[in-house]
Amino acid sequence: MNFSRSDSKPRVNPNKGKAPPLELKTHVQYIKGVGPALGEILAKNGVRTVRDLIEIFPRTYEDRRSGLKIRDLKVDQLVSMKATLLKVQSIPLGRTSRKIYDITLQDSSGQIHCKFFRVPYKGYFERFKPFQEIRVVGKVIDYRGRLEFHHPDLRDIDAEEELQDEVIPVYVEMEGISSFKWQKLIRFALSEILKNPENLKYDALPASVRQKAGLLGYFDAIKSVHYPDKDKYLEFLELRSPAHHRLIFEEFFLLETFLFSKKLGLQKEKSPNYVSFGELKNKVIGNLPFQLTNGQLNAIADIESDFIKGHPMHRLIQGDVGCGKTLVAFVAAVMMKENNYQSCIMVPTEILAEQHYKNAVNYLTGHGVTVALLTGKTKASERRELFEKLARGQIDLLIGTHALLEDDVVFRSLSLVVIDEQHRFGVNQRAKLKAKGASPHFLVMTATPIPRTLSMTVFGDLDVTLIKELPPGRTPIQTRAVFQNKMGQALDFMKQQVEKGRQGYIVFPLVEESEKIDLKNATEEFERLKTEFPNIRWALLHGKMKPSEKDEIMNAFKNKDFDILVSTTVIEVGVDVPNANIILIEHAERFGLSQLHQLRGRVGRGEHKSFCILIMGYAVNEESKERVSFMEKSTDGFEIAEFDLKIRGPGEFLGTKQSGLVSFKIADLIKNQDTLIEARKYAADALTADPKLEKAENAFIKQHLQTKKDADLG
Repeated sequence: MNFSRSDSKPRVNPNKGKAPPLELKTHVQYIKGVGPALGEILAKNGVRTVRDLIEIFPRTYEDRRSGLKIRDLKVDQLVSMKATLLKVQSIPLGRTSRKIYDITLQDSSGQIHCKFFRVPYKGYFERFKPFQEIRVVGKVIDYRGRLEFHHPDLRDIDAEEELQDEVIPVYVEMEGISSFKWQKLIRFALSEILKNPENLKYDALPASVRQKAGLLGYFDAIKSVHYPDKDKYLEFLELRSPAHHRLIFEEFFLLETFLFSKKLGLQKEKSPNYVSFGELKNKVIGNLPFQLTNGQLNAIADIESDFIKGHPMHRLIQGDVGCGKTLVAFVAAVMMKENNYQSCIMVPTEILAEQHYKNAVNYLTGHGVTVALLTGKTKASERRELFEKLARGQIDLLIGTHALLEDDVVFRSLSLVVIDEQHRFGVNQRAKLKAKGASPHFLVMTATPIPRTLSMTVFGDLDVTLIKELPPGRTPIQTRAVFQNKMGQALDFMKQQVEKGRQGYIVFPLVEESEKIDLKNATEEFERLKTEFPNIRWALLHGKMKPSEKDEIMNAFKNKDFDILVSTTVIEVGVDVPNANIILIEHAERFGLSQLHQLRGRVGRGEHKSFCILIMGYAVNEESKERVSFMEKSTDGFEIAEFDLKIRGPGEFLGTKQSGLVSFKIADLIKNQDTLIEARKYAADALTADPKLEKAENAFIKQHLQTKKDADLG
């Protein structure tokens, strides 16, 4: 029986005047109280079927069994209370289009403020009227010495809802669909679904897994989260009831079976048998002008071990900015050369490709390894010659940008594909490059430190190697977080560094929805700085420039033609300017910590003492201040990444598609780590015992995996 979701539009109801029996795959418009108009709004927000609807899980629970007054409130208390709305104020944030919304509430015992640093949805604040009675549900916080709510749920008083003097589920409001409206729709749909015995056969988890892991059945768990047991309020409030555990386990289990099946598929592929990895590799390493770190040597050992397993390597190397990942990739290419196979390295920008090419030539060509470079700049005559040599096997290592994906790029014997900063390339691009060889080994590298739990979910089909040490000689970077009023002092300090012969960066955030404003601000600031500091040679870099213009400016900066580079975009990862020793980051609170850490890594690459100054705006909430200040305490990228994951969630580390991979409905990568590890084990056991998923209890998993594979291909 097919319980999959249907993404198509609903068909015309064949039984006019008679509502069809609800199934999990029934379109939501056929639920009583929905209809075509609301059905369209729900579908637009990803709620297309009855199953989608009953899997809208409460974000918290509200205890209506006791009344509260404002004077009774305590810090960290999660409360539900009635109050009168006095006024709504919007406070602009400097020259940007962003605003803080401040709502004043009162009851007979006092007043309290509710602050919103973003708009929940369009029209959210316009619906309120002065002296309107509302219900506020949220956590009380201490903000600069006074009690406030930040981003609470503010709801109209609904007479029917107010009769529920018990523990009730609270849902996220969406385009005017109140929490109570969600509750009514979900409870009606669930009651109808439970009337049909055929529906009750559905459960995504195999019976054997449920039994071994001691988990509730699907519908028992669904009923429980939407009808909480008031005697176990704290369990539900903390989302740790048996029902929550079951549903969290399911989300992790389905993801891990998908990733494990991909890994099993790779292990079925065959890779060539290699003769040797010793002599040439050892010569290259022995002749380097420096010693490799233990982290680099361990990464090389991992790769060598993968090469002799008989199936293609699929490995991720994570390492902080400047840890020497690229050199590890060069050594891997040397191992391929030793066995008469070719390698390629794809990087996101031309300037980075040129930098890698120069280093590869420097370290490898003296040992008979032929290196070539292919970018958008490569002339037509050079391309023809390069393609001919590549096809004849006369090029051992090809380094390039997206140009490597062109159809004319044909290898004689490609056996190693390296992707640098893999999150900058899409799934199809990576697949196209791999297809240029016969089941080549695949090595991806990233300078974004990714927390363990996140790498387990996003890169579960990859083996992971960490390089934690930095090469000797890297200078520590002194970091200071200050407010906007210190900007003048920061610029004076930067001027002093320039007078000593150093270079630096000033970076502006670029926020998508206010791109024009930010670009204007950066351009205006650039013109102002040129006037204020006429003896400094300034350059401007922004996202509206052509790639060739960006490369020209970056090369000129690297060649010391400019002193300070003002940029609206993230300065290219990996670009090495040893003379740059100071970076000033405007509105640091708008960046994720991993982004800030990447930016900080643009300096400290030479012998000079280096500095990173983080400038925060005036209207910064406590959470943002805490995040930015953490940068002063730590230079460990992995420690910073763990902290950022706790504060901001997984989207900070991932591109849009990968972020979607871990956009769980109920699971939380931080709070539910133990459940993730448990689900991962059961997923591996299930697929090891039944690799083709032929058992009846695994039918849903098989269907789920096929849907995921089809989506990947799409």
